Amino acid sequence: MNKLIVKTEGLKKYYRLGKNTVKALDGVDFSVKEKEFVAIIGRSGSGKSTLLHMIGGLDSPTEGEVYVDGKKLSSMNREQLAVFRRRKAGFIFQNYNLIPDMNVYDNIVLPVELDGKRIDQKFVKEILELLQLEEKLDALPGMLSGGQQQRVAIARAVAAKPSIILADEPTGNLDTVSGHEVMGLLKVAAKRFQQTVILITHDNDIAQMADRIVHIEDGKIVGTYNECPGQKDCGGNLGHNAGREKAGEQHAGE
Repeated sequence: MNKLIVKTEGLKKYYRLGKNTVKALDGVDFSVKEKEFVAIIGRSGSGKSTLLHMIGGLDSPTEGEVYVDGKKLSSMNREQLAVFRRRKAGFIFQNYNLIPDMNVYDNIVLPVELDGKRIDQKFVKEILELLQLEEKLDALPGMLSGGQQQRVAIARAVAAKPSIILADEPTGNLDTVSGHEVMGLLKVAAKRFQQTVILITHDNDIAQMADRIVHIEDGKIVGTYNECPGQKDCGGNLGHNAGREKAGEQHAGE
């Protein structure tokens, strides 16, 4: 049985907006098992990106705790969090976040070099072959298509052998064909290298590729599914009441 790799307890994140308090996260209890592929869905402003940032140590909660691989993030200082992000979390962003004047190979191995570790050339070669990047090693990001750039971002996230991969709308800037191709490669890479993936998406078909789908609205988890509750009812298009009704059904059955 796979152990828990991510766990949050009573996670809250509140912001002041004038005289009002915005509850980006409002008491989220969330967990992910090792090697699991989880998609987080919800409308813009629902809190899903905030949750991802908390798990990745990019932001700190107003209240509650985040544990990754048994380590409590709130007990870490700034330097320890930086080390955690380099070693434990691989990030994939919608806008790729590649270094424009570095070639594909240098972008991929950058996190490993920043951590002062020896580059595992055999492992990098395996990643390059899997993501079909062997012929692009010397290319600069600007010479690549959007789908190719996102494949480089996936390779960079995987190369440091992190405990978790956190993907924030990784297909948001891609056309449908490229997006599905990139997601297929991410899923294959995660399985091959036995890594855990937590992904945010608005795309119904992308969410369906996950092992589990978690629906967030108004800073709360309102449903967990093994598949989208309806072909048109997933991600940003998920009906507000549909998620709550599903959550209610689950509680009623417990």
